[in-house]
Amino acid sequence: MSQPKAALVPSQAGPSDLLALHESIAGLLATQGDWRRAYQHLRAAFDISHAGSLRDSLTASYNRRYLDQRLHGLLAEHQGSGGIAIALIDLDLFKHVNDTFGHPVGDDVLRQVAALLQEGLPTGAFCARYGGEEFALVLPDVDAETAVKIAEDARARVARFPWSRLRPGLRVTISVGIAHETRPSSGRVTEAEWQLVRADTLLYAAKRAGRNMVAYRDRESIQIVEHPQ
Repeated sequence: MSQPKAALVPSQAGPSDLLALHESIAGLLATQGDWRRAYQHLRAAFDISHAGSLRDSLTASYNRRYLDQRLHGLLAEHQGSGGIAIALIDLDLFKHVNDTFGHPVGDDVLRQVAALLQEGLPTGAFCARYGGEEFALVLPDVDAETAVKIAEDARARVARFPWSRLRPGLRVTISVGIAHETRPSSGRVTEAEWQLVRADTLLYAAKRAGRNMVAYRDRESIQIVEHPQ
């Protein structure tokens, strides 16, 4: 039985082209004295530029700047409710991917992982590139059990994706640490920073457990989600 074809993420993005197009049209209209329409195109160019400043240029997911800004606001909105989870995600052995298959393939892998992470996210949740080969999922208005399921579903999507369609022999997995705890902000460490540290600690617990794992903390200890290898 043949395997279904996988949808690969295109390697070219379009916002910069749209930005240049709006700027070019605005300039042309200005030379013709059509200032109203020129302003409309300049405004469109500004909106694209602003949106681009919050997006990662490689993966088109949100960037660290957006993550920091949005996370502080969400934690303030959910203060005391306990209804927000943060998952930190790291591509396993990504240096080996770059060294073996080359950086262009590594870039394609990052784009595809970002697309897979964003599948099926609940309303209000988002994915951001945290840095390098790390991503963050921010999941507001979910309980701890649901957050763990979302993280495990994302791990499974990446693990079962037919990576060999990109390059024969290529295999990609992720490790995930998911924090679902809140505490009041202190003078030196914000709640957002504390949450990210907790998620980072759990991420490395997942790696120590063998990679391609999801780690979370229950009331007593760190737990690893069991799944067939």
